[in-house]
This record gives sequence, C-alpha cells and structure tokens, in this order.
Amino acid sequence: MAEADGSDAPAPHVPVLLRPLLAAVAPVQGRWLDGTFGAGGYARGLLEAGAEHVIGIDRDPAVFAMAAEWADAYAGRLTLVQGTFGRLDEHGTDLDGVVLDLGVSSMQLDQPERGFSFRNDGPLDMRMGDGGPSARDLVNTAEEAELADILFLYGEERASRRIARAIVRARAAAPLETTLDLARVVESQLPRAKPGQVHPATRTFQAIRIAVNDEFGELAAGLEAAERALKPGGMLAVVTFHSLEDRMVKRFFQLRSGGRGQGSRHAPKIEQDAPRFAQVTRKAVAPDAQELAANPRARSARLRVGRRLDAPAGRVPREDLGMPMPNRGIRH
Repeated sequence: MAEADGSDAPAPHVPVLLRPLLAAVAPVQGRWLDGTFGAGGYARGLLEAGAEHVIGIDRDPAVFAMAAEWADAYAGRLTLVQGTFGRLDEHGTDLDGVVLDLGVSSMQLDQPERGFSFRNDGPLDMRMGDGGPSARDLVNTAEEAELADILFLYGEERASRRIARAIVRARAAAPLETTLDLARVVESQLPRAKPGQVHPATRTFQAIRIAVNDEFGELAAGLEAAERALKPGGMLAVVTFHSLEDRMVKRFFQLRSGGRGQGSRHAPKIEQDAPRFAQVTRKAVAPDAQELAANPRARSARLRVGRRLDAPAGRVPREDLGMPMPNRGIRH
C-alpha cells in the first residue's frame, strides 16, 4: 500500500518490497493469508512463487470486483473474504504464512471519491471499508482537544493545537465537506512547502485517516491474530509506511522473540515469556534503488519478517507496543 499522499503523481499499483519479501520467506509453500488484499499484488506474488492457496482479506468490497479480471487464473487456489485483518484468524488457521501491507492503497489515494487525498477535491470520507464514521463526521463533531490529540499522536503534527483550533473555527461558519475544505484550513496555519517538501496537509490527512479506520488498534489486533493463526515455522511479513507503524511491528517482534530485557541489579528480574517468534530480519528492509526508480511511493516502506515458534499464542499489552493512545478518540 502507499504512504500518506506526499507524492506528486499517481504511481502504478505495484506491491512494495515484494522481491525482498519473497526472498525472506522462501521457500513459499502451503497456505498463506494476505490480510490487506488491495490490488492483489502480494497474493499473486505468493501464488506465482509456490503457495498452494492464498486467502485474501480486505475491508474494502470494491477490490474484489477489480480482482475478478484475473482471479479465475488461480481458480481453486484463491479465496477472497471481506473483513479486517485484526480478525484474520477467523478466516484461516494453521497457516504457513501471513502478509500485511499497512496503510492506504495507492489505488484508494488515486480515487477522489474516496476522500483520502488532498490532490483532488472529493468528499471528506477516508473510510477503507463501507461503514462507520467518516472523516467528515470526525472533523465536524470532535472537540478541539480530541482533534489536537489525534493530529499530534497519529500524524506527529507539531502544529496540532493550532490546526485543531482552526478546524473548529472554520466549521462554526460552515461544515467541512470536502478534502480541499480541510486542506485549505490546514494550509492556512502552516508555512508554504518548499520544493521537495511534503504538502502541509500530509500529516493531518494521515492522522485523521488513521483515526477513522482505527489503524493502530487494527495493527495490534492483527499481529496477535497472526500469532494465533500461524503454525510453527509459519512466516509473518509486515510492510509499514511510517515510523509509528514500524515501531509497533519492531516492538512486537522484539517482545515475542524474548527481547523484553533483563532489568538491572537494582530492580527485580523481568520474567521472560517463552518466545513466540524468531526474527528473520533483524533490521527493517528498505526498498533498493531499482524499486525506488520504478515506484517513488515506496520510499518510506519498511519490511520486517518473523518465523513462528511453537509457544502458545497470547496477548501483548498495547503500551508495550508503543501504540499511540490518545485520551479521546473516534468511536468504532
């Protein structure tokens, strides 16, 4: 999937870091689950590489109509399910592998009617699925402090309070209805971007999209669900697009591979859980020059991979994952 909309032009809907992903999980075989099906790039890559069967999950029903053009070529080997990857173990167990490609897809960014991008005017929606509160609901009803928390914690926007105040002031005159309505309010509070810098509204749009879709909560649930669904030896591969997601995935693999730490001589020894994963990639894998030339939107992508061990699955406290948790938030 794509990062927040900081690129200048549409890019082809290509799966990011597919080559290093397939190399890290080789040999590809057995039953896999693609928890963020999107345009189907990872699912097709896995099938071509040797997976016997792939379950593709997506919360957006529109992606399955698009897949109809090519899915018949894998008849009997591809199952498509509308749902969220936070509950992926309800759709597949005893799996040989799980792939998660986080964030918004490039095809969603390129559809103005979905409301993800400030590049073209469209309804202020931002929902990855077809239900629940929209971005319009959030920006027009949330309290100023709630908006500021979301912008700061989810978008790392340093001007969060100033922007939140401006949103509340603008909506008092008329509701914010479109992506350009919101982008103009944000732009009015920040310096004009210099050449090579991202659009001033990038962090705000990212933060609101994350809140609308509960992306961090979904990620935490999805990592735990993958742990439950994978059989010993199964592989979990996660592609992230910004530092907050990558931090959560990094800490998950550290914690689940016995990396909680030993404490100090002045503190009680920390009880270690039996490791659930072995880290295949000790450091995040970034796109190489060849991939960046073909797809500039891949520039912030990072890949982490772990191999499931045989210890029983369990829960990970959200605070241990470094998950941003504002005191307030949009309800789901």
